Amino acid sequence: MTMMDSFNRRHFIKTAVTTGVGLQFIDVSPTLAAQENGKRVGIIGLDTSHSTAFTKALNAANPDPVYYGYKVVAAYPYGSKDIESSASRIPAYTEEVKKLGVEIVDSIKDLLNKVDVVLLETNDGRLHLQQAMEVFKSGKRMFIDKPVAASMKDVLAIYDASKKYKIPIFSASSLRYIKGIEAIDKKKVLGADTYSPATLEKTHPDFFWYGIHGVETLYTVMGTGCKSVSRVSTPDTDIVVGVWADGRTGTFRGTRTGKHDYGGTVFTQDGNKILGPYAGYEPLLVDIIKYFKTGEVPVTPEETIEIFAFMEAADESKRQGGKSVTLESVMKASK
Repeated sequence: MTMMDSFNRRHFIKTAVTTGVGLQFIDVSPTLAAQENGKRVGIIGLDTSHSTAFTKALNAANPDPVYYGYKVVAAYPYGSKDIESSASRIPAYTEEVKKLGVEIVDSIKDLLNKVDVVLLETNDGRLHLQQAMEVFKSGKRMFIDKPVAASMKDVLAIYDASKKYKIPIFSASSLRYIKGIEAIDKKKVLGADTYSPATLEKTHPDFFWYGIHGVETLYTVMGTGCKSVSRVSTPDTDIVVGVWADGRTGTFRGTRTGKHDYGGTVFTQDGNKILGPYAGYEPLLVDIIKYFKTGEVPVTPEETIEIFAFMEAADESKRQGGKSVTLESVMKASK
C-alpha cells in the first residue's frame, strides 16, 4: 500500500456507486469512519447546553485530533419533562444538533442500536437511574453528566449497577478543570475555599442541581477524606465547612445573587494559589473521549460518591440548624 493509499483510507473513505454516467466515487468518510472504528456517540437528553457544546466540538468540520474521530450520530431528546427551565430548551437544541448531522430517535432503545458509547446528558437527575440502567444492560460505556442522580440513594444504585454490569462510569463537572488547578501540587494542599453559583431546583437536593460545580472544584484540590460538614444558609448564600480526617478544612460558598462566577483559593505549603477563570467544556470532553477510548475513568467512583455525600450532609446540616453532620451518617441512611 502506498502512502497516498493509506492517506485515502484514513481520510477520504469512498464508495463506488453506479450512476447514469457510469461508475463514480462519493465521499462518505465522516459517517463510515465513525462507524467502522466504533466511535459513534449517542446523547440522551437535549435539555442542557452541554449536549450542544459537546456536539459542536465533536462534529466540527475540522475537529480537534484530541477527540480521535468520535462523532455524535444520534440523540434521544428527553430530557426533563417537568422542569420548565430545562424542558423549554429541547426544541431549539434538537434543531441545533440536527444541523450538525445528528439523527433524532424516539427511544433510548433505538439510540443504543445506533451508537457505541453514550453521553447521558439529561438535566433532570431523577431520570438518570432508569436511563442509565438501559445503557448498562447494553454493555456500552457511559459518561453521566452532573448530577449523577437526584438522590443519594440513586447515586449509590447507579454505582452498584456499574459494578454489577462491569461497566466503569465517569461523571464530573467541567469545573474540575478550572484554570489554575493544573499548577496545584495536591500533596501540598493545606486547605481550600471555593465558590460557584448555587441556584436551587425544588426537585433536587440543594447542591445537586448547581452548587455541585463549586463542591467538585473543592474536591479536585482537597481529595477524598472529608468526615463531617456544617452549613450556614441564608436565602442568598450558603457556606459549607468540611473537616477532613487529617485535620484540614475546606469550604464551599454557594451564591444566588450578584454576578455568577467560579473560582477559589488553595492554601498550600508553598503559599496561596488562585483558581479561575472557568476553562470551558473542552478539557472535560477530552477526558470523556479518553474514557470512551480506554475504559479508564479519570475520577474514581469513591471520589464522586463522596462529593454527593458531602452535599447530602450539607442538606442535613441545614435541616438541623447548622449542626455538624458526618458523611458516614448520610451514607448509612441512604443505604
